[in-house]
Amino acid sequence: MRIARVIGKVWATAKDPKLEGYRLLVIQTLDKRLEPAGRPTVAVDTVSAGMDELVYWVGGGEGRYVASRTHVPSECLIVGLVDRANLYRDPGPRREGK
Repeated sequence: MRIARVIGKVWATAKDPKLEGYRLLVIQTLDKRLEPAGRPTVAVDTVSAGMDELVYWVGGGEGRYVASRTHVPSECLIVGLVDRANLYRDPGPRREGK
């Protein structure tokens, strides 16, 4: 599971019947500092995410069965909303004697 930010929507005039009822969103994966990492990708929204919201996403074969319906033909699914993210600063190496 990885964290991303919703940065756009995709409108499709035709799509696989198994995707009916799902929205397609453009997401930007984030690193541990919540900075953009990699290229944006299109994800199937299974949780009604909103624009600029932080979300959890999964990819690969296991992600296809997350949706409440049968097999969803996608390699990237949004499976959760991030309510809060606490970022902890790495204090660096420990000093001996302190």
